[in-house]
Amino acid sequence: MKIIALMTDFGDRDGYPGIMKGVIWSIAPNAQIADLTHQIEPQNILAGALTLARAWNYYPEGTVFVGVVDPGVGTERRAIAARIGSRYFVGPDNGLLTIPLEQAETAGEPVIIVQLDQAEFWLPNPSRSFHGRDIFAPVAAHIVNGVALEKLGTVMREPVRLTIPQPTATVGGWQAPILHVDHFGNLATGLQIEALEGQGCTIHFGDTEIPLVQTFGDRAPGSLVAMIDSSGYLAVCVVNGNAAQRLKAKVGDMIDVRYRPA
Repeated sequence: MKIIALMTDFGDRDGYPGIMKGVIWSIAPNAQIADLTHQIEPQNILAGALTLARAWNYYPEGTVFVGVVDPGVGTERRAIAARIGSRYFVGPDNGLLTIPLEQAETAGEPVIIVQLDQAEFWLPNPSRSFHGRDIFAPVAAHIVNGVALEKLGTVMREPVRLTIPQPTATVGGWQAPILHVDHFGNLATGLQIEALEGQGCTIHFGDTEIPLVQTFGDRAPGSLVAMIDSSGYLAVCVVNGNAAQRLKAKVGDMIDVRYRPA
């Protein structure tokens, strides 16, 4: 099974993801194409990086991820492809691969990155505004057809990496920046469950104290709660509601964790 997973900020209205699929099938007619999402906030590279981080390990080995969140399209930013562990990635060199790279390096998995400089594997006469169609989609198709990364470009090191905001330890707990607001209005942080295990604590957003629960069902609809999300990180939610709207919270705002005195 040869899978290409597409993640873009293109939306669904204008046909851009469908055009990329047409290019892929013209080169690799047996490829199976999955839409990870096309609803990344426009030009929000961090949101794209976080989405890839949540998803990539759940796809089969050999999957090719094409990530196109590319405010630098047409500039001197590099186009790259990578094998990270047993999966492949194609896209702009702007930090989208930051978290998969760090996860693979921590786990000791192999990483190979190439700068895409072999134009015979692109569409002819690539535009300055749609590299998803002209470079990234055809390169992904050639990968599933068995073309080695080293034929697609020149091996490189030191890709661009994002600085992901991290939780900060305080005297009595943690401060964790909100990294992502999802479709439901849940507020996701990067504070892992290990920081809370074995600790009695309270969660605060500004002057609002928020109970830490195990499941949404622990409180009535409309209740503000904190819980460990499906990825193992602290999140603030409203049961059957929208925490971002309730708290007027946004990416970058701080969630405070305060340990109870022993």
